This record gives sequence, structure tokens and C-alpha cells, in this order.
Amino acid sequence: MYDTLLLKKYHGLGNDYLVLDPNKNRIQLQERHIIRLCRRNIGVGADGILYGPLFRDEKIYVQIFNPDGSEAERSGNGVRIFAKYLLDEGYVKKERFTLHTKAGAAVIDFLNEDGSRMRVNMGKAQFAGGVLKGNYSEDEIVNEPLLFHGRLYNATCVSMGNPNCVIMMEEVNAKKAKELGPYVENASYFPNRINMQLCHVIDRNHVEAEIYERGAGYTLASGTGACAAATAAYRLGLCDGEVHVKMPGGELLVEIAEDMTVYLTGDVENIGTFLLAENFFA
Repeated sequence: MYDTLLLKKYHGLGNDYLVLDPNKNRIQLQERHIIRLCRRNIGVGADGILYGPLFRDEKIYVQIFNPDGSEAERSGNGVRIFAKYLLDEGYVKKERFTLHTKAGAAVIDFLNEDGSRMRVNMGKAQFAGGVLKGNYSEDEIVNEPLLFHGRLYNATCVSMGNPNCVIMMEEVNAKKAKELGPYVENASYFPNRINMQLCHVIDRNHVEAEIYERGAGYTLASGTGACAAATAAYRLGLCDGEVHVKMPGGELLVEIAEDMTVYLTGDVENIGTFLLAENFFA
């Protein structure tokens, strides 16, 4: 147990998270702590905080926080990163285990000895508008014209435990994602905000995506974002059930079963350990 704050940092394709283990630190995590830790100029810098492990009813839980202090239901990269942390610290010792998030359970299979590559059962993709907790429609939102920043875009909304809005385009780039992202995230259709993926289909097994995340902004990669982009393309008949999703940070493999259960495969890497100054939160 440490009086000062000890954190570990990992990334999945450039999507970086800080792991704050309450079993090894004395801290009552507050919104201001999360915001300061994630700030890249005055803090450690990260796309989010993974808080855990938390143990309830013989199950392992993790809480996922965005850089603005809001709590996320799920993160594909975050789940894989936290699984790697649990293996590194000896909390889990099996090749397969179940991790619980706010959105439910995720079954994780380690694919190599050091746990840096894994396959995650992300649950079933859902397209009904109601699962997005928005006020636009209780029906499915699939290739529907929605107005963002004064222009109509054909959008497909999909829940991967968290809400996502996928827009198909002939060309995607970071500039467009950064420009459009804030308008999609905060659109009146989605009072709880939403993640945005700009997606370009390359062929039946490959897409490229640019991602703007709710509460985090533009990011180099996203696990749930990759799943959303792939399942939207699959639902629209543009891709087969095995899709390689290319993002600026790298590539993830998304596999989609007939019942819309989604499996995500990718790598994570340990960056290092950080011991914060005693007066960091003073």
C-alpha cells in the first residue's frame, strides 16, 4: 500500500490508459483527480483511467473513466489493457477469464504467454435506437440521414455496450474527424452524448476508421469503435464477418457471428510505472 499514488500505463494501438489500483493506493478517486491525471501537459497524460480491480460476489470489476471525468460503460482497448495488468500483477493466472464492466461481462482469452495479445468477446452489437438512451427513435438507426453541423450524413447507430454513431465515407482523415466529432458527440439526438466513427470500406474484409470519442476527443484507436465500424459495415452488407479495422494507431481484428456477437483481437503494451509527487493533488 502506497501513501503516494502509483500508476501503471499501457496502450493499445496508441490508445493509452492509466491503471489505478485501489488495492495498492490510498485514494478516494474524484473527478478532479481523473481530469488532472489525464492532462498531457500538467499530468501523466492518458485517454482514460482504469480503476480496479474491484471484487464483488467473486467477480472482477473495473471502472473506466474518460479524461473529462465521466464514466464509460465499456472500452475495447481498456478491457484488454486491464486484462494485461491483471495478468502482470498476478490477479489472474488462467488463459481465459471474465472481466465485468458497467456494460456487463467480457470474456477474455490470452493468445500468448505474456498476455500482450488477446481475444475478447465483446457481446452482441445492438442497433435499436432505444439502447442508445437517446430521444431520436426507439427503432433501429441504420443508414438514416441525420443532421450534423448543417449537413445530412447517413448514420448507423450501434451499441457495443456504449453508444456509437458510424458514418460511411469515401475518404476518412483525422482533420474531418476532429471537425465533425464534437457536433456528432453533442448532437441533440443523443442527450447522453455518443462516440463517432468515420468509416471507409476498402474491401469485404478491410475498413479504415477515424474516431472521435465521447469525453475524450480524437483518438488514435478504439476497440469498441473498431467493433462499431465493422458491425455497421457488416449490417449494411459492405463487409463479411471477419473485418480488419485500420486506424491511425494500428489494426484490430473484428469477428462478427451470425447472432451479432462480436469478438475483438489485438495487442497491448506496457509503457511504464509512475509514482506521483505527494502534493500532486494539493
